[in-house]
Amino acid sequence: MRRFFCSVYAKSRAGQPMEAIELLASQWIAEHPEFHAELTDLDGALASMTKVEPERTNPFLHLSMHLSISEQCSIDQPRGIRQAVELLAAKRDDLHAAHHEVMDCLGRMVWESQRAGRPPDGAAYIDCVQQQATRD
Repeated sequence: MRRFFCSVYAKSRAGQPMEAIELLASQWIAEHPEFHAELTDLDGALASMTKVEPERTNPFLHLSMHLSISEQCSIDQPRGIRQAVELLAAKRDDLHAAHHEVMDCLGRMVWESQRAGRPPDGAAYIDCVQQQATRD
């Protein structure tokens, strides 16, 4: 994914043609100028793969989660995620902000699945997003 995002950023800056998934990635990259410096340095991005910096957002994980959520919504998988994200985005009046809240739910679902050694619980994930959307 590091190679992918660095490549997309380079193509975007150079005005080169992109595949559909690259266009989607470039839109999320554009929403995160704080990551641009890291996306210009592929060697640095690859070298930092083993670094864990809890106080800092991993731009590659963050962008990957944006792509995952976008793809989940496009195919409505798990079933109901599209409606839940749309509801949250409407409530926040900001799709980007909604995605950041959905990331918390997605991360929790993946963590709980790994910790318990069971498949991801799509229903719990959607419930979490819906709770975010209905919370004041």
